[in-house]
Amino acid sequence: MANVFEFLERDHAEVKRMMAELEERPPAEGEEHERMRRRKEQVRRLISESSKHEAVEEEYFWPAVRNLVPHGDELADHAIKQEQRAKYTLNDLIDYEPGRIRYEDMLTEFITEAREHIAYEEEQVLPELRLVISPERAMELGTKMEKAKRLAPTRPHPHTPPRPGLLKATGPLVGAADRLRDLVAARRH
Repeated sequence: MANVFEFLERDHAEVKRMMAELEERPPAEGEEHERMRRRKEQVRRLISESSKHEAVEEEYFWPAVRNLVPHGDELADHAIKQEQRAKYTLNDLIDYEPGRIRYEDMLTEFITEAREHIAYEEEQVLPELRLVISPERAMELGTKMEKAKRLAPTRPHPHTPPRPGLLKATGPLVGAADRLRDLVAARRH
């Protein structure tokens, strides 16, 4: 198990890698079907990974920041606003097809939002949290986040309020429903 810092750094590195891979070679209009299918799958994985990550942050990380960091409410409120914008973008992206201008614009918009959010967490929030959290609490928080991520929603839910109690109660059920939807969608393609 990882402490909260290791968990977040690993997750951020994976999302950054996925985004860089998608940016490496944007598709051209009319590009072959197989390349578009692969791109859609890459984006689906990015959506899933980002959705799970944000869900566990809202359940566990931001409440800890609020409780432990002196100006934690301000930090958490700003970050959650960033996350909400990104959720709306991802939610819209699900319905579009790769290679279309609007799809690529939304993907670029999400990547920009995600990079800003990750930088904010890594440069503003994590240093503040490191100053006040005990090693034991950091390990406990990382362990909880790691476990919760396994059952977390794989799709963005921008209309669900980011309230930790609500997310802890509904997250596993919504996650199961999302995984079922993902399975059905994969079979159609």
